[in-house]
Amino acid sequence: MTDFPVPDLADVLAARQRIAPYLRPTPLYRYPALDATAGAQIWVKHENHQPVGAFKVRGGVNLISQLTADERGRGVAAASTGNHGQSVAYAADLFGVRAVIYVPQQANPVKVESMRALGAEVIFHGADFDEAREYCQKQAAEHEQRYIHSGNEPALIAGVATCALEIIEARPDTEVIVVPVGGGSGAAGACAVAKAVRPAIEVIGVQSEAAPAAYRSWREGTLVEAANSTFAEGLATRTAFELPQRIMRELLDDFMLVSEEALRSATRLMIEKTRNLVEPAGAAALAAVLSTPGRFAGRRVALVCSGGNISPAQLTALWSGQPA
Repeated sequence: MTDFPVPDLADVLAARQRIAPYLRPTPLYRYPALDATAGAQIWVKHENHQPVGAFKVRGGVNLISQLTADERGRGVAAASTGNHGQSVAYAADLFGVRAVIYVPQQANPVKVESMRALGAEVIFHGADFDEAREYCQKQAAEHEQRYIHSGNEPALIAGVATCALEIIEARPDTEVIVVPVGGGSGAAGACAVAKAVRPAIEVIGVQSEAAPAAYRSWREGTLVEAANSTFAEGLATRTAFELPQRIMRELLDDFMLVSEEALRSATRLMIEKTRNLVEPAGAAALAAVLSTPGRFAGRRVALVCSGGNISPAQLTALWSGQPA
């Protein structure tokens, strides 16, 4: 076990100053059609409007902006199903750092194309994220690159936590923030901010029942592995990560699982009602609200739409009724 420092509100405020020259706040929009469907006041935090179409870019910019000259010279390496890799690639391009991203063999082609366009070298390895991650760690050590873990990085969590800061600044009366969980950096960041600003704000994490490693680890109080067969690659991990879990165990109010069909339905609904491209992980928060409507009825709820990087094949599958 590594004693990672836990980022606090001061770290998040500092992160906001670092990323402000490069990333503008994303919109927080309310859609009456979603309100009517959910029976609650629904506000969507549009992280799909980020330059790489996902929230993680906040953490990438915050972390890479703080690298030493030696670390920048040696380059960085990361493993990703796509959004973490895009985040690292985007920030590396900003600061002139060489980036190598390891992705699973069946990685989302939209995200792979984006990483390459940002100048990153993309290496395919393994059947899933965790196989790519284990290989990446070995290669980064061998080549003396700065390995950027997708969860156990305080600077990443402080960076992505600026999303929750923007939600509360825009809507101080927010009662609930619902956040998709893959590795857990987004939910951990939301907890760090919400509980520091107003402890009564409820923070709820959401994961697919087809990839419940983070959920089970939170429930059991220890890191566990679990099967991973979700089609939502932004939620697709077989293992949980120490630092996000430590924060969530202390501060997360609840953790929900949603079915694959609920994710598909929520993705279609978000695209239809918000007129935005939304990837399945980005619709997980809405899936959670729709699965337990009584819990959220009449409340002011912010849904983190974590990303919009959906491939043409995934879009076609959603409306054709075929598995994505």
